[in-house]
Amino acid sequence: MATERVYVALGSNLGDRAAHLAYARDRLAVLPGTRVLRASAVEETAPLGPVPQGAYLNQMVLLETALEPRELLRELHAIEVARGRERRVRWGPRTLDLDIVRYGARTLVEPDLTVPHPELEHRDFWLRGIAELDAPTPAARG
Repeated sequence: MATERVYVALGSNLGDRAAHLAYARDRLAVLPGTRVLRASAVEETAPLGPVPQGAYLNQMVLLETALEPRELLRELHAIEVARGRERRVRWGPRTLDLDIVRYGARTLVEPDLTVPHPELEHRDFWLRGIAELDAPTPAARG
């Protein structure tokens, strides 16, 4: 079974934000043909867009998955809905937001799925998360 390395951004600014991110990490770890390789530190950021709302907690997760991009997107949306996500207002507050940021070396442009994510270069916290995940891990001490 061929797998891809996928970066998924997690964000939350409603309710118990840390619990929403933890739930997402747990659910990602049990998706079919998927394992979580690493998770970045959690970072609090100001909201983006024109809608007044509270600060976000954000995190980047690196997965290895056999799911195709469209299958993964369906799973991400199901995780969001399970935490009460409602898509009412663009750029509005949310209990949980999960975005495919990169999917291996693939480039996709579909009406509801663009990879790499078109906002990647404009979200410094995503770039910091990816850099953290791509950094070499410290060697084991003996």
